[in-house]
Amino acid sequence: MQQTACPCGRGIYQQCCQPLHNGQQQALTAEQLMRSRYSAFALQQIDYLIQTTALGQQAYLDRAAIADWSKSNQWLKLEIIRTQDKIGKAHASVEFKAHYHDGQQAQVHHELSYFVLHQARWYFLDPTLDMPVTMKQPCVCGSGKKFKQCCAQFLQV
Repeated sequence: MQQTACPCGRGIYQQCCQPLHNGQQQALTAEQLMRSRYSAFALQQIDYLIQTTALGQQAYLDRAAIADWSKSNQWLKLEIIRTQDKIGKAHASVEFKAHYHDGQQAQVHHELSYFVLHQARWYFLDPTLDMPVTMKQPCVCGSGKKFKQCCAQFLQV
């Protein structure tokens, strides 16, 4: 079996992000999830991108738009700027730059992403989704807490 470099830049794909993509392992940290999501974009692993988004947000994701974004760019490298492993009891952040070529020129997507740990699994909190949410409803992450007491500070409402 030919071994290939992992798009996330951390080694061999078969030992790095592939076990997460295949469901054989779970990300142990928010940074590991961020790296595996970048690799998923590079390799058009759309199901993985959806499955690793906060549970209450998954139904609002635009699968076709995610697939188009994934396929229409050549993913060049991931640069982790900084991580904050513990923001409260169940949240973390990863600041990163995703370098890609859009077919005309090199681009950089610079983002500070937030993640939530729910039932021993990390999930991405997608700040771009237009979904109905109130401060008093159950949180989008599935924690059972009210949104305002859990993930509200990490999502623009």
